[in-house]
Amino acid sequence: MNMGKKLFLFFVMAPLLALSLAGGKIYYDLSVWTYSGPEIVFSISPGENFSKINGRLKNSNIISNPKVFHHYCKLRGYLTSFRTGSFKIPPRANMLKVIDILLKDPGITIRVTIPEGKNIFEIGKLLESRGVTPYKEFIKWTRNPKFMQELGIPAARVEGYLFPNTYNFSPKSSAKQVIRAMVKEFRKNYKEIVGTPSLLSDHEVVILASIVEKETGAAHERPTIAGVFHNRLKKPMRLQSDPTTIYGIYETYNGNLRKKHLQTKTPYNTYRINGLPKGPISNPGKESLKAVIQPTNHKFLYFVSKNDGTHIFSRTYKDHRKAVKKWQKTRANRRGRSWRNLKKKTQ
Repeated sequence: MNMGKKLFLFFVMAPLLALSLAGGKIYYDLSVWTYSGPEIVFSISPGENFSKINGRLKNSNIISNPKVFHHYCKLRGYLTSFRTGSFKIPPRANMLKVIDILLKDPGITIRVTIPEGKNIFEIGKLLESRGVTPYKEFIKWTRNPKFMQELGIPAARVEGYLFPNTYNFSPKSSAKQVIRAMVKEFRKNYKEIVGTPSLLSDHEVVILASIVEKETGAAHERPTIAGVFHNRLKKPMRLQSDPTTIYGIYETYNGNLRKKHLQTKTPYNTYRINGLPKGPISNPGKESLKAVIQPTNHKFLYFVSKNDGTHIFSRTYKDHRKAVKKWQKTRANRRGRSWRNLKKKTQ
């Protein structure tokens, strides 16, 4: 073979060989090389870019070649397609498997039920105990003015707008992400019940519903209690709701409501201020919101607890004093029982 043919073959074959070797390396990195560690949880934060994700995958030894990973994902249009959340990467997963998990797997979720009537402090503790988000971080963002403006909350804190429901959150979710999800759920549910004309603004509805939610656990009573507060607002009379007093001193309250607390003036204490408190005192559910928008039409101005979750309603202060004497000053009647054990005539 003469020198010319040798040179020709060299210049033709060399690139083909290089391409073959490169192709083999790419195939190896994509399909043959596998993650050799134990099952690992890999998390992607909201807004995290591809470059950072790629680097963390390499640093965790989940992938072998970040350049190949980048080029392959770019070729397939995956650079902005990975899901937010936490994902389990199994042992012996190759790069194609990792990509498939980050694209399609729903991720690890923590199922959390937020009960009706909880306030931001109680919700924060619940979320932290379940491993969703740190308490201090959550409370900080529930009272961040710029974030409230971004969410469209007409108040200094998000209290009242964290809708009680069951949620699926990723472990170590950001507090802002959690709050956004709850506010979104509130907006969806509130939209379903508005429509009936009301003298109250939407924010005032939320404030009053948060009080109704704390006053009774008996769903059938909520429209009646809402009616009492509507009647008082029209008079006008002070609402004189114990839960508003407690909320105003919540961070120092020890669980024992005393006369001095009722006399302590706070922006929430409706024994000391006229009209509605400064803002919501809890996060009401759908039934309490409905009750405020569609209260029972009656002439009651007072109610007192029967110590089972239900109440006696009165039109006059004289009748109210009699009810208080019977249900709150008679020891036999002060034994707590659950309203759920009673036959509810209104159902």
